[in-house]
Amino acid sequence: MDPLLTFDDRDGAPRFEEAQCRAAGAGLAEHYRTAEPFPHIVIDGFLDPAILRTVAAAYPDRADKSAFDRDQERRKYQYAPEEIDDARARNLLAQLNARPFLAFLEELTGIAGLVPDPYFTGGGLHETLTGGHLGVHADFNVHRIMRLERRLNLLIYLNDDWRPEWGGDLELWDKAMTGPVASIAPVLGRAVIFNTALDSFHGHPSPLACPPDRSRRSIATYYYTAPEHGVASLPSRTTNFRMRPGTDDRPDRRVAFEHFVRDWIPHRLQPLARRLNRFR
Repeated sequence: MDPLLTFDDRDGAPRFEEAQCRAAGAGLAEHYRTAEPFPHIVIDGFLDPAILRTVAAAYPDRADKSAFDRDQERRKYQYAPEEIDDARARNLLAQLNARPFLAFLEELTGIAGLVPDPYFTGGGLHETLTGGHLGVHADFNVHRIMRLERRLNLLIYLNDDWRPEWGGDLELWDKAMTGPVASIAPVLGRAVIFNTALDSFHGHPSPLACPPDRSRRSIATYYYTAPEHGVASLPSRTTNFRMRPGTDDRPDRRVAFEHFVRDWIPHRLQPLARRLNRFR
């Protein structure tokens, strides 16, 4: 199967071609915009698997790296482009932020004026080790440096020969958190693109059961727009983890308290509320 998007490598600088990107995005737009529980799409054969295998082989040594290690997310690592030595892997990350790829996303989603994140805040390369997980959550909605609203997530999986019994499926949950509507295995070449909103709940919440010499790997890039009235008009939210019914998931009380402070306590009194909370 030919990949959906190909690299033009005629001059030794691989990049996407804008006309192809626009056509590919437009052809999938209806499927994307009508998907449940929120606009999304799953695309197999998204990019050349040889390119993705190059990226998978370029992961940095995690010996001196700290992983997320709390109830809501455990044994998960993130790597920014500057931590990656392989030039081809860095180039792919750069191309996912370039104009031709933004054209693909805009045609696909109908969201105009998309802005990439040169800071790769929360993005880059992700890796979760056996026993690790990422609880069901909605993502932070404001980029604090760029002062933009988060609108889209792109995930591209890098896992060759991934077995179903290892788990790690990405789950998309309904807005009422009654259950997952979609479950997506993280197999090589599969891309998932979805709208991000305060109720776009997703995660891979069950602990991975892969062998110790394997891990769940993916590329993650995020995209933003400039709200007409600025981000001050938006409710500012950090990553909001939710508990699945009938499980022993634990609430993220720190985040719940922060949202309460931002919503209900006058701005000038918020630093005092945070200090008092530390001494509880």
